[in-house]
Amino acid sequence: MNVHSDPQQCRKFISEISEYVDGSLDPQLCADLEKHLCECENCTIVVDTLRKTINLVQTCTDEDCLPGEVRTRLFHSLKLDDYLNKP
Repeated sequence: MNVHSDPQQCRKFISEISEYVDGSLDPQLCADLEKHLCECENCTIVVDTLRKTINLVQTCTDEDCLPGEVRTRLFHSLKLDDYLNKP
């Protein structure tokens, strides 16, 4: 696996990663992205980090599980500020 891949290709796939992780990406694009992930360590790290973040947010229902400051920074980084004050 290469640490660096074609930056143009990485940008293209980064815009599709959310749909890929959700399982809603077009099958051909999914196959292309998976091939890219086999060749690009950086994009693989991005996908793994996104999956771990989603898992953390979905499984963590207790306020103590994710400290308020960390939760605020995470939501802000993900541009989800509107969801911070929802119950």
